[in-house]
Amino acid sequence: MTPRDGSWFATVATLLCLGMIALLSWGGRAQQDALVVYCSHDSTYSEEILRDFERESGIRLIVRFDTEATKSIGLINLLIAERDNPQCDVFWNNEVLGTIKLQKLGMLQPYKGKGYERIPARFKAGDGSWTGFAARLRVFIVNTENMVATRQEIYRRLNANGENALARVAMAKPMFGTTLTQYTASWGDFGGEAVKRRHRRQRDRGLLEVNGNSVVKDLVASGRCDFGWTDTDDFFLAVDEDKPVDMVPVLLRCERAICIPNSVSIIRGTRRLGAAQRLVNFLLSREVETRLACSPSRQIPLGPIDPESLPGEVRQLRLWSERSVDLKPLVDAHADCLSWLQSEYLR
Repeated sequence: MTPRDGSWFATVATLLCLGMIALLSWGGRAQQDALVVYCSHDSTYSEEILRDFERESGIRLIVRFDTEATKSIGLINLLIAERDNPQCDVFWNNEVLGTIKLQKLGMLQPYKGKGYERIPARFKAGDGSWTGFAARLRVFIVNTENMVATRQEIYRRLNANGENALARVAMAKPMFGTTLTQYTASWGDFGGEAVKRRHRRQRDRGLLEVNGNSVVKDLVASGRCDFGWTDTDDFFLAVDEDKPVDMVPVLLRCERAICIPNSVSIIRGTRRLGAAQRLVNFLLSREVETRLACSPSRQIPLGPIDPESLPGEVRQLRLWSERSVDLKPLVDAHADCLSWLQSEYLR
């Protein structure tokens, strides 16, 4: 058979077709074998950790991240929409109340692995359907060139009267992320009506509402705003940029902080349970918590860790986190608070 022979061309074409079919079949199997992870934690910190798991375990990951403006809520809604045909295997959420909502809907697969055991009870589900790790605190970020960073001065300004009294105070829109968690914690502590009154009064006095905690950080760090609500990870970004900022923890009754852990859970119905359990164990390990604590975000380890392995700032945060409010009983308050906020912002 020579190149001029018609059968030669037919043979080559057949081999090429078979090769393409094999390649497509392999690609389809690789796609099916991959572990699908939905992640609302900042990709800046989470993606490298996930890729390290991928390299160490040999388990391929397909990762879907959330956006800053709709942090966590967007993926929660997507998971609920996919409930009858789950596409996700493991959910790494950057907060916990949305995860508890999924637990209540029966969408999570309980798992108590070795990582589960090292996390304190108030930061995990009793049935193992989710486990918290690597937390943040809600704090006021204060521009120290504009004002004194004390709780007394902050609340003096928050209680000031006048149409534009809060025009230099910033907050992320509370329908999403950790600002929603803060509102929910206040709802559970002070009651819904008190939260509604305070919210409306602050808006009436010119509170600046923006799309995300990072925007709050930028406004305060630049001096455009005097202070605002954010999380410790965003605060430390401003510190590392040598901005004139300090922080004051947001406290509820009995001096309780609002400590918001990341959470990891397995979606019920996964066909890759063993791989999903390996990823959960990896994320709940001492090594990952230490890594997140030593990262620019200074996440707060929840499991036992040698304090000497932590930055000094994180040791202080751990003391505040030990006096934190328990978020687990607030799932109904979360639903009520979100429903009210949607009526305020989406009408």
